[in-house]
Amino acid sequence: MRRACTVAVDAMGGDRAPGEIVAGALKAADELGVGVLLVGRPDAIRPFLPTGGPPQGVEVVAADEVISMHDDPAASVRTKKDSSLARAAEAVSDGRAQAMVGAGNTGATMASALLRWGRIKGVARPGIAVPIPVPGSHPQILIDGGATVDCDPEWLCQFARMGSEYARARFGISAPTIGLLSNGEEAGKGDDLRKRAHQLISALPGFVGNVEGSDLMAARPDVVVTDGFTGNVALKTLEGALRQVAGLVFGVLESNPAAKEAGTVVAPLLLDAAAQLDPEATGGAVLLGVRGVCVISHGSSSARAIVNAIKVAADCVHADIVGRIANAASGAVSGVGTDAG
Repeated sequence: MRRACTVAVDAMGGDRAPGEIVAGALKAADELGVGVLLVGRPDAIRPFLPTGGPPQGVEVVAADEVISMHDDPAASVRTKKDSSLARAAEAVSDGRAQAMVGAGNTGATMASALLRWGRIKGVARPGIAVPIPVPGSHPQILIDGGATVDCDPEWLCQFARMGSEYARARFGISAPTIGLLSNGEEAGKGDDLRKRAHQLISALPGFVGNVEGSDLMAARPDVVVTDGFTGNVALKTLEGALRQVAGLVFGVLESNPAAKEAGTVVAPLLLDAAAQLDPEATGGAVLLGVRGVCVISHGSSSARAIVNAIKVAADCVHADIVGRIANAASGAVSGVGTDAG
């Protein structure tokens, strides 16, 4: 099988590294037909490989240093030049891989990509496009999920362009709708940043106006635009609320004998419904605006999540997401993708 692309995977990043990361990478290479570079400490990776070494299509790239979740992102990327994250980003810039996946320190993953690849011409700041599950529909895209905390209005407008093009390329939405996250639907609501950004984004096709937190996980709009600080808080709030609600529901089903009996019928149905909200199925967020494909997976990613993250990376390479984002950033938003595979 011709391997469509090669993905560099930070084998040392994440709460369950390297075991779950390696397992997911091996499964992706086998099932998706992609090449995989497992980047990290060979002595840590080796115990999780098959007897006899890496299978065809998988290569171990040595990197002796590890950037932890608690390391300062910018400083660690500059000082730990032999880290697994730095080497993964270098593999892309050197042409050994066409994309990278990291489940470790989000800031350091972003900084590695930005430092090694640079920004797309015309992009002021990168943005993290985070897929939010929507039951019965394609995911909703929130941008920015935490890449750029302090924003100018023009940057939010650029996020809107990039997010809209990503929705086209990734989910096949021909005419994505765009909403600006604020504290009210009226055009005059929000702080100065939101008010000024509203004026700029209102000129874009598909803009539906301000949206509120209650519009997250809804079928409309397709793209929710905000600054990285607000976006990250909104995502963590949503994640925590879903976790608490799930705990409450299943706690009630265990509360007494009658509830337990009802649970034998209801619980499987609830689990099937909850599967639609499983973040591991979405594969991870994509850093838009850099000159390469960088997928940021959740810190607690399992092997299944890594398989899906690698699939997202490969899909973005095939769709020429970098080229399409370059067009979107310049204002020339296209509706048709380019197959780079």
